[in-house]
Amino acid sequence: MKPRHALLAVAIVGALALTACKRDAEPAPAATAPVAQQGETADQFVARVNEEVRKLSTELNSAQWLSATYINGDSELVAAKANERWLAQLNVWIEQSKRFDGQQLKPETARALKLLRLWTSMPAPKDPKKLEELTQLATHMEGMYGAGSYCTGEGSARQCRDIGQLSDVLAKSRDYDAQLDAWQGWHTISIPMRKDYVRFAELVNEGAKELGFADAGELWRSGYDMTPAELASESDRLWGQVKPLYEQLHCYARGKLDAQYGKDRGEVAGGLLPAHLMGNLWQQDWSNLWDILQPYKDAGSLDVNGALKRLADADLARELGKPAASNASAAERSFMAQRAAQLATAKAMTERAQDFYVSLGMPKLPESYWQKSQFVKPLDRDVVCHASAWDMNMAGDVRTKMCIAPTEEDLTTIYHELGHLYYDLAYNKQPPIFQNGAHDGFHEAIGDTIVLAMTPKYMASVGLVDEPAQSREALIDAQMRMALAKVAFLPFGLMIDRWRWGVFDGSIKPDSYNQAWWALKAKYQGVAPATKRGEEFFDPGAKYHVPGNTPYTRYFLSHILQFQFYKALCDAAGHKGPLYECSFYGSKAAGDKYWAMLSKGSSQPWQQTMKELTGGEKMDASAVLEYFAPLQDWLKEQNAGQQCGWQAPTAGA
Repeated sequence: MKPRHALLAVAIVGALALTACKRDAEPAPAATAPVAQQGETADQFVARVNEEVRKLSTELNSAQWLSATYINGDSELVAAKANERWLAQLNVWIEQSKRFDGQQLKPETARALKLLRLWTSMPAPKDPKKLEELTQLATHMEGMYGAGSYCTGEGSARQCRDIGQLSDVLAKSRDYDAQLDAWQGWHTISIPMRKDYVRFAELVNEGAKELGFADAGELWRSGYDMTPAELASESDRLWGQVKPLYEQLHCYARGKLDAQYGKDRGEVAGGLLPAHLMGNLWQQDWSNLWDILQPYKDAGSLDVNGALKRLADADLARELGKPAASNASAAERSFMAQRAAQLATAKAMTERAQDFYVSLGMPKLPESYWQKSQFVKPLDRDVVCHASAWDMNMAGDVRTKMCIAPTEEDLTTIYHELGHLYYDLAYNKQPPIFQNGAHDGFHEAIGDTIVLAMTPKYMASVGLVDEPAQSREALIDAQMRMALAKVAFLPFGLMIDRWRWGVFDGSIKPDSYNQAWWALKAKYQGVAPATKRGEEFFDPGAKYHVPGNTPYTRYFLSHILQFQFYKALCDAAGHKGPLYECSFYGSKAAGDKYWAMLSKGSSQPWQQTMKELTGGEKMDASAVLEYFAPLQDWLKEQNAGQQCGWQAPTAGA
């Protein structure tokens, strides 16, 4: 999925998002934190911490931005030391806060102290040398991921492909062997991470225990205004609601892959889907299989990619038509025009996404956003292309970091990432400790709620598809397109943290990291590698959020929440009719209700925030099932007579 960076990068759980930190030098002294002031009340302490957080945020986020957009040893060092200072400071604040334990406190003060102790997803040991080691490992692993490429050949024949080029093979090629080579190639980049990750897990566990938690996984599960056990149980309950829908989609996809490749290649023993044939490196989004999985070929065009290609072609033609420098060669002129056109197309796609938010009455993004964001991949350096959203200074300096291509996937990613930024802008008036999502799943759901409102009718209104046909076939096509992104993702959203929780609590040992990873992918997703993946591999590290240390249950929860939010905003907009037909584009009433929720940040329990928007206090998947009801009925018809479901391999098989 697409993480946000937000405030304080890997150090933060609620504002959290991605990044991490690395490198060498002297350990940063924890004593840089101000000492507890004599006679300071809890209210005064919280006010002081808020002010200190605000001052520190710009330095840390600038270092992390540098590390992600200029990957080299120097930027790793700068980011590692900045994160080291932050984590040392956080440990001091937490230690100072303990003197207020047992006191009668204002509700908002008690909440601030609670959130302070849950703030980090990377709890650091108090030992300065171990703290230094942890930040070095974190930045180094992220740097390995960002610079990762798959190289073949020797000497002048050597060719290297990065994540974007390898992803293109999975998305566009239907050559079984070419897809397998690309998939296996990307998974070579994480092999060197295994040793680092083992040590990383040991260190964050030590830090979590010093904070009073059993392990880092328990700390992660504590940030939801419920007990860790309740969060695990709640996510299982929600998965139980949507699993039957996923199983029908899985069954349909397997039948189509069998037809495309033959049963001996279209599935893996036990009825599992081959990992390299799902159009995505991690099988989390099946949208790229549209050419295989589209239910009705003549039900009307939903070719967003075609529209974006036409936009890109027009931008290139315009740039080529501009006067060139008199001394520029034809090749130089063509190259510079292509670069300018790529940037113009990327910004135009971003402006299209911004337009949706503005139509709801939200402000335009600040001018600094357009000046400072990374829209396309630079030519002169390695960067982390994985899409992310950043709140640099808790006061309006917001940015996105992407390597945008003119594709539907990247367009919807932009809508998603801007959701993070509008959340940031809405709650920037809150004290820094409350500048987070109501819980982290909320942050991920904001932009995706907007994506749900990108109905065929909306897409036609902004020129991205033809006027949609009004037929059952057209409806099923539209629902299938959404399901390939939303429903296909659900079990993946669950399994990544199931793996990490096991790593952190010791039930998954280092010598079985890969086996456990694929066992969970088989159990939840019903996918498997087509070739043996032994412990010489570290396949978890080939997914950004593992080396980037971003908790992932948030993404599963967001795929439930976004449908609840969507339904509530459709009601606010006065929508009548089936839920899946609703687009609240242009509705100020829906926008006002959404902005009111966003502005609360994490200042109150999420259940209260949820109730103010939806009327209820529970996460519930009924809106998912309501939305996809026509598709689920259709899938059952298509799968009639087939043996649906799958059999996960037994241990050691």
